Amino acid sequence: MPKTKTAEKSARSSARKTERNKAIKSSTRGAVSKAEKLMASHKSAEASEAVTQAISLLDRAAKKKVIHPNTAARKKSRLMKKLNTANKKAS
Repeated sequence: MPKTKTAEKSARSSARKTERNKAIKSSTRGAVSKAEKLMASHKSAEASEAVTQAISLLDRAAKKKVIHPNTAARKKSRLMKKLNTANKKAS
């Protein structure tokens, strides 16, 4: 338990940030997995839209410092690589 007033305030602030970060991380994970599922089911038009949405969410999470910018870049790169591979196989 926090002993000082500043420690109590810090604990409250940390709890608020944790809740916000959880929601953002959850939405990015959901968007990435949705995009990957669409790529696996060979729905290229829907998959490219889902990838665009996932990239946008990853950028926003990195901008808000919820995830590291390099992590966002790595995930975006891997998503695009999978999308390009899926589009080549579909052709």
